[in-house]
Amino acid sequence: IDGRTLTVSAEVENRDTRPMPFGLGYHPAFVWPLPGAAGRPHTITLDNGAEPAWVGLDDGLLTSEMQASPFKAGKLTLDAGLFEANALVFPEGAGTGLTYAAEGGPALAFSFENLPNLALWQKPGAPFICVEPWHGMAALSGGSDDLAKRPYSVVLEPENTARFAFSVTVAN
Repeated sequence: IDGRTLTVSAEVENRDTRPMPFGLGYHPAFVWPLPGAAGRPHTITLDNGAEPAWVGLDDGLLTSEMQASPFKAGKLTLDAGLFEANALVFPEGAGTGLTYAAEGGPALAFSFENLPNLALWQKPGAPFICVEPWHGMAALSGGSDDLAKRPYSVVLEPENTARFAFSVTVAN
């Protein structure tokens, strides 16, 4: 913790003599609505202004059909209906940072290091939203369960280390 910023990091080291495939992701949840902001619109705004396509999950596995982005000019207005079917998984294009905010109220600014995938999720009716940065994803429905063949898996060469981190800053 540094001031108003929390950084969570992991280093993965391959101590073997063979390449090591793996995936890594964080699964933090944040209160929704934000404190003091009940009844106000809440948004997630991508720092890069993108409109990334998403894929869904079928029994915990990724579907192969890309869906049109729910983001408009990098901004998504949150609605519990977004998550009725399941998580929104953005394989790429979400960038390296976003802001989760309530209109005229509190905001949390996120930055991601070496985490190119993003999932947004809420258990229906729960008072939280998960903002999940990943590097590596679930297997494709009907595809191989081989970890090295999963989308965005990392293959770490022997005697190498990889770092993955996210930071969240209380902005307001």
